[in-house]
Amino acid sequence: MKTEEKPDYLGHRSRLRERFMRGEGRNMADYELLELLLTYALPRRDVKPIAKDLIRKFGSLAGVVNADESRLTEIPGIKENTAVLLKLVKQAASRFSWQNLSGSDAPVISCWDAMIDYCRSEMGYLDIEEFRLIFLDVKFRLLGEEIMQRGTINQVAIHPREVVRLAMEKNAAAVIMAHNHPSGDVKPSHADIEITRQIDQALKSINIQLIDHIIISRSGYYSIKTLL
Repeated sequence: MKTEEKPDYLGHRSRLRERFMRGEGRNMADYELLELLLTYALPRRDVKPIAKDLIRKFGSLAGVVNADESRLTEIPGIKENTAVLLKLVKQAASRFSWQNLSGSDAPVISCWDAMIDYCRSEMGYLDIEEFRLIFLDVKFRLLGEEIMQRGTINQVAIHPREVVRLAMEKNAAAVIMAHNHPSGDVKPSHADIEITRQIDQALKSINIQLIDHIIISRSGYYSIKTLL
């Protein structure tokens, strides 16, 4: 009786896993890491073409896991279960980043690059503007955060009195403000600078410090506080 041959991609999967375990994926290309991940969602098909299609469409592994489910499922072979797995990776990475920051005894200002990376992972890939507040204690350690507004493609409404109210509710000693520019251009608008001035003054009136207001994109950021 003839033994049924196994598909070629099964041997390729084994080699991918072995390569990953040797260096935990450090020397693997984005599409290879994505391919290995997809093997757990799609165990009965060759996923290499799907991984390459995803990277081609979204540019990078970060772009893939940050993409909306509706856009992910535009790729042939990607269904809801696979999209959920990809979004799970994104959420795990975000929590890892936040928990590293919040678990540190060091002030946030000494871990500024990590803070920027967290904001970028949370906001940098969004198609609409989002404004969030990050609250700090008297030693500038994380207390929590609040998504204050989600806006249209180019506008978010921010009210200084609401920032003050939320900061007082959190018993914050300092605040970081952050919002994204979906266009990718992190240059602040006149409105961005003006609202920063207004909120800075409102917080000072109750002895709360505005550490910074940062504008985030996929590839960069801008510190508005340097203009005040």
